[in-house]
Amino acid sequence: MSKAFTRESEGDEEADELPPAAALPAGARNYITPGGARRLREELQYLLTVHRPNVTAVVAWAAGNGDRSENADYQYGKRRLREIDRRVRFLTRRLDLAEIVDPAAPRSAAQAGQVFFGATVTYADESGSEATVTIVGVDEIDLDRRHVSWVSPLARALMKARVGDAVVLRSPGGTSELTVTAVRYGPVAVAAFEPVPTSFDAGAARSSTTP
Repeated sequence: MSKAFTRESEGDEEADELPPAAALPAGARNYITPGGARRLREELQYLLTVHRPNVTAVVAWAAGNGDRSENADYQYGKRRLREIDRRVRFLTRRLDLAEIVDPAAPRSAAQAGQVFFGATVTYADESGSEATVTIVGVDEIDLDRRHVSWVSPLARALMKARVGDAVVLRSPGGTSELTVTAVRYGPVAVAAFEPVPTSFDAGAARSSTTP
């Protein structure tokens, strides 16, 4: 049995998991920025043209290594293929439903001063402390960049507010009042899709050269 493909710990299994599906309200439009849509397309392309073929090659190689019912490489590979196929279907549906909204697109003065999808909003809490967030799609959440989903409690509280407006944020921790101090629109930087190398990527090369 190839040690390259054998799971050694639960931690390894968790590290190999595909990205989880983000929540989208039933019947809601899948608003997304151009960068977010590009990232989904990049992931879909990678799964279809690189990762799935690699896993398929390893499964084919493992299938020739004895009893499949006791072949960990084969069993794990088949499970991985099912995970990939679920993710491919998810991404395909997500892109089919995507409504791309460009925050940098021209808008009227009235719209430019009001919080909608794609807005970067600065607000102050009751103590006067300020924070800035950008409202993006459910597949674009990035806490390091302060990108929050348009369906989050914070975004819902800020939606349609203008500078100087006070809004009430309701969360599991209670309620608080926020005052909008700035609203702006512009390009939203979205991190490019970066695949995480797995044992299958090295395994595909090995299986193709193994006599």
